[in-house]
Amino acid sequence: MPTVGMGDPDKQVATSEKNGSSPSPATPEELPILPLRGVVVYPLMVLPLTVGQPRSVRLVDDVVVGDRLVGLVASKDPEIDEPAPDEVYQVGTMALIHRLIKSPDGTMRIIVQGVERIHLDEWVTDGPYLKAKVSEIPDGLPEEGNVEAEALMRNVVDLFGRLVALVPHLPDELMMAAAGTDDPRQLVYLIATSMRMDLQDAQEILELNQVVDKLRRLTNILTRELEVLELGKKIQSEAQSEMEKMQREYFLREQLKAIQRELGEGDEQQMEIDELRTKIAEAGMPEEAEKEALRELSRLEKLPAAAAEYGVIRTYLDWLTALPWAVTTEDVLDIAHARQVLDEDHFDLDKIKERILEYLSVRKLRLERVAEREQDEVYVQDVIRREREGVILCFVGPPGVGKTSLGQSIARALGRKFIRMSLGGVRDEAEIRGHRRTYIGAMPGRIIQTIRRGGAKNPVIMLDEVDKIGADWRGDPSSALLEVLDPEQNREFRDHYLDVPFDLSQVMFITTANILDTIPGPLRDRMEILYLSGYTEEEKVNIAKGYLVPRQIRENGLRASEISFSDEALRTIIRDYTREAGVRSLERQIGAVCRKVATSVAEGDSETVAVEPDQVSEYLGKPTYFFEAAERCDLPGVATGLSVTAVGGDILFIEATKMPGQKGLTITGQLGDVMKESAQAALSYVRSQADNLGFDEDFFNVIDIHIHVPAGAVPKDGPSAGVAIATALASLLSGRLVRADVGMTGEITLRGQVLPVGGIKEKVLAAHRAGLRTVVIPKRNEKDLDDLPHDVRDEMEFALVDRVEEVLNIALRNGHVSNSPESDAE
Repeated sequence: MPTVGMGDPDKQVATSEKNGSSPSPATPEELPILPLRGVVVYPLMVLPLTVGQPRSVRLVDDVVVGDRLVGLVASKDPEIDEPAPDEVYQVGTMALIHRLIKSPDGTMRIIVQGVERIHLDEWVTDGPYLKAKVSEIPDGLPEEGNVEAEALMRNVVDLFGRLVALVPHLPDELMMAAAGTDDPRQLVYLIATSMRMDLQDAQEILELNQVVDKLRRLTNILTRELEVLELGKKIQSEAQSEMEKMQREYFLREQLKAIQRELGEGDEQQMEIDELRTKIAEAGMPEEAEKEALRELSRLEKLPAAAAEYGVIRTYLDWLTALPWAVTTEDVLDIAHARQVLDEDHFDLDKIKERILEYLSVRKLRLERVAEREQDEVYVQDVIRREREGVILCFVGPPGVGKTSLGQSIARALGRKFIRMSLGGVRDEAEIRGHRRTYIGAMPGRIIQTIRRGGAKNPVIMLDEVDKIGADWRGDPSSALLEVLDPEQNREFRDHYLDVPFDLSQVMFITTANILDTIPGPLRDRMEILYLSGYTEEEKVNIAKGYLVPRQIRENGLRASEISFSDEALRTIIRDYTREAGVRSLERQIGAVCRKVATSVAEGDSETVAVEPDQVSEYLGKPTYFFEAAERCDLPGVATGLSVTAVGGDILFIEATKMPGQKGLTITGQLGDVMKESAQAALSYVRSQADNLGFDEDFFNVIDIHIHVPAGAVPKDGPSAGVAIATALASLLSGRLVRADVGMTGEITLRGQVLPVGGIKEKVLAAHRAGLRTVVIPKRNEKDLDDLPHDVRDEMEFALVDRVEEVLNIALRNGHVSNSPESDAE
């Protein structure tokens, strides 16, 4: 079967027969058909072909003794040696065999010239070779002066010139021949024969009838081929430049080494590697970590200093050798000293202090018992195992009660290093566990960074704001903390960056939170919860005298002899200028007074300032807070409830009003579903007790009721406002006022029972701050009163109730509410 010849390049280049050089032979009715493999022959083109298949050899032998005309058609599948009639294209070229050369191996080379396009109309025979009836297909030439054809020709010549410049085996003579061709048909076939293209594209150009269409198709093929070639040239140029750069750098480094050897200077890279090997040996790493460090060091030795991987491995080894694998600080187990430190730094907080002293006492006794029974190996190992179980405390309380500063005092009492790490707003798990080294700029997580910064493997680490950790598509940091805060797992904590275990079991973790609701249950289960409630007024006075006033005097450049605060002045500031569970606002207000006194002293007034209650407004302006319960409760339908927020306890007013209507109930104040259901239950209960409360049973048929809980911008939810809502409704409908000095909390049922609620201590302290003197709580919450400070219990009256009727009898003025029939039956 014919194939393109593999002779010299110059013999493979197609040539064109100029129009008019010789008359074209007439197209016979029948032609022998010679299938071509992987090549298309165009009219006017001269091309060498190699014939090797027996059927094709016989065809050529018969043709050359006759008119020398043969039909050349491309085979659809180049892999088939002798294709059948249906395996060749139906459009081909009638060609004239100009020359025949036989080879010793039985093949022959022929030189053919394309004459005209032909269509195979009907197959005559397939033996001994293919023969078919054909018809001539003349090309559609453009009209004389066709501007589009002229433009396409110029564009094709320009593109072909760029192609010749990029392809080494195409001679410049081809470009000259193309540029000198005026015939668009001859130009198309010359370029199509000379360039490389797919068989389907070559056949498509042959089958197109209009020469203008052929020029458009050839333009597209040339453009695509140029893009590929130019991109390849760019890639080759960049690769060559990179290779030359690397070779140049290599030679320069070798020259630099030779110069350093001549000057007697050591190899800095080798010195660096030796230094790292020494650090690894002295770091005291566990076996797995040391093995990984030595493996990476071995890789580092084989890399040139300029390699990108060199810096990555060097940074990794720096982190490994900088960690305190075997460095610990010795605990101060002096119980009396620890108690003194805790008392110096914080007022009250007895439960927290007792827990720290218990921890120190247990550690001290364990070490003493080990010294007594050091021969008992089983006992010693058991003690060591328990020593590895670190303490994980969680301080929960409103802002400003001293959670963070308490962690510093604990570290000082233990003689350990203290490191604080804020987790507020952390959303990426990699912040805790680190990034894998496959990422550019990867670093260890904040836990490992904190350990390295502390310089010891047993510091006190405070994880601040653990309740404000977020979660999104990057992972859940609270889940990553499960391993960190579990003594059974954190002895082999694996940071993603280090990928070797690090022992965190000797770290004392302390976490802080404002609320527990947002902390996942599994994480909360790993911590020992210690509650820090808000301070009473007396406690705030003591804290101010012992801690806040001395600190503000010192920070504002004053002497103790230049300013003093009386107890009553501090109470005035607490009552009229702050309303908080902690003491941050109190310290700011004391600081404001100190700054004004400092201004006076700086101006030359050396008199000692004794701040008294009547002078506070001169320094701080008009009071910010005042007792508003009396004013808010001067109309029926207003009751004082108690609530718990993230910043401590607070009071809230339940307001109810009525208007003409028909059984309408409106609830506002940005309330949650649970609180709305409490309001509906309270209304149902009040309607069922209309007789006992002294109003018409059908009152709801002619009125609408609106319940509102200020402030409207603050979201509220929970069932504990049930008794306050029921009291407000009973007050509204009966016309009896609610006592202004009474606050209440508790969940209610439709049968009038009062169920227990949480946060009693915070709520009572909020009521005390607001000036309330009586608090109504569920009877089953009586045990929670034991947590209250003694001065609060002495100053306030607590009403323990089981039913709503008892609440109304206490809270409503002028009257008595009898028990319901259901209550009597019970």
